[in-house]
Amino acid sequence: MSHTVHPYSHRVGIIRDWKSRWFACGKDYADALRGDVLLREYLVKRLRGMYVSGIHIERNKNEMRVVIHTSRPGIIIGRSGEHMTKLRAEVDKEMRRLRIKKPESLKIDVEEVRVPEADAAIVAAMVAEGLERRFPFRRVMKQTMEKVMANREVKGARIVLSGRLGGAEMSRKEELKKGGIPLQTFRADIDFARERAHLPYGDLGIKVWIYRGEVFADEAKTNAKKGIKDSSKNK
Repeated sequence: MSHTVHPYSHRVGIIRDWKSRWFACGKDYADALRGDVLLREYLVKRLRGMYVSGIHIERNKNEMRVVIHTSRPGIIIGRSGEHMTKLRAEVDKEMRRLRIKKPESLKIDVEEVRVPEADAAIVAAMVAEGLERRFPFRRVMKQTMEKVMANREVKGARIVLSGRLGGAEMSRKEELKKGGIPLQTFRADIDFARERAHLPYGDLGIKVWIYRGEVFADEAKTNAKKGIKDSSKNK
């Protein structure tokens, strides 16, 4: 029987990179892993509603850099960086509370996501926001799908909602799909995200898949390699 695999982990090392990048951590592997997991969980909860796409963490022996990818950088940074100063203080306090080993230097950077409609995590947050505002779930799904498919980069998308949809007594699943989503193709750039919409009668689960075309090797590099091979043949 086939097994369901997370689309991101399925492509790590092929077209995706790790969300935590370390250098020279050595014997502190277990502490660094625990710290990254707990810190990422805290930031996802703390920055909910700010359309965060992902949180990447980079470490070396004396420095730690946290990169927050969002489509609303102004909300996180604030006027003259006042929100950023507050966030750094809160992260420092949380690391002490959780007993996470703090490096000598801690940096928090914010990077803007240029095309939010082509990012699964941001699209899932948009769906959750619409549901929490008590809009009809079918209208939320349809309007979000139209926004996503209006983007040139997107070749296909799928949105799945599950739970007590519309306040019904029995939970069920609703799905909306447009275009293709080749999950088994390694070079297919498929973004995937899960989210929850918190409602008075329970949480609704949200899953989003977005297919952004296939990723191929750089043509210049390919041509250069071909040129080397051809010249060796001529010799």
